Amino acid sequence: MTTTTTSPPVHGGGGAWRLVRAELRRRASLKASLAVVALFALMTVAAPLIGSLGGWGPEEFDKSAVDPYLGGLPIGPLGGVSAEHWLGVEPVTGRDLFARVVHGAQVSLLIAFAATAIVVLAGTTAGIAAGYFGGRTDTVLSRLMDLTMSFPSLIFMIAMMSVARDVDRILLMTLVIGLFGWPGLARVVRGQTLSLKHREYVDAARVGGSGPWRILARDILPGVAGPVIAYTTLMVPGMIATEAALSYLGVGVRPPTPSWGQMIAESVAYYDTDPMYFLVPSLCLFLTVLAFTLLGDALRDVLDPRGSRT
Repeated sequence: MTTTTTSPPVHGGGGAWRLVRAELRRRASLKASLAVVALFALMTVAAPLIGSLGGWGPEEFDKSAVDPYLGGLPIGPLGGVSAEHWLGVEPVTGRDLFARVVHGAQVSLLIAFAATAIVVLAGTTAGIAAGYFGGRTDTVLSRLMDLTMSFPSLIFMIAMMSVARDVDRILLMTLVIGLFGWPGLARVVRGQTLSLKHREYVDAARVGGSGPWRILARDILPGVAGPVIAYTTLMVPGMIATEAALSYLGVGVRPPTPSWGQMIAESVAYYDTDPMYFLVPSLCLFLTVLAFTLLGDALRDVLDPRGSRT
């Protein structure tokens, strides 16, 4: 008599990523979004190198590029766009907009990516623990999720950033933004874990003597990877917008360190006399958020089709 054994299904794996590649080939908008994401990610990693291509640093003043008799407005068309200043200059100071936008991308996206990493780590860990172990662990973690989500997060962020003055602003913003983002992901992971922990291959691993940590690593975690990746990509635009909002309100990154939100806030006073100063950082922020949103929607459709229908 022969005995047949059923092996557990492969989670995520090459099949899902083949679908992602097929989706990339099918959607032109997705290719454009991926190109924009790659461009700004490159700016984040290599900001000093890219910013130096224009020949100006983000904190260098060029008084010859502004007209002191017109309130410091840039000399020349489109906010002082020239061969020397590719995107124009900042009014009054004459600082190069190209250099400041590139370095602003590094600050804004670094905070967004680091905060997202905190959210993914904390949310995935808490969600898997709550869903798999259940009982008191689930009760404590679920109540902690509810408590965190009940806080008026934006008001609390503004209060914390206003009180904490003599600290590293980038580190503080990363921690504060990440603090309020993890419960949403934790709930998604918890629900996915509850549906996975009673599957046949998990029961077979448990009967075969595998411990809980081995099961979590080999069977549960790969099963939740798809929704986590899709949720993470959709989360990044919110993190970027939150950092921009805090900097716009004056409680984020402080001058002279550039960030997109801070540049937009400073440009409001010049939007009618020097619209380029307002348009350049606003367009960068808009393109980044749009690109990540389109990319996240596509990944969710492929990796988490049930979530895309809810």
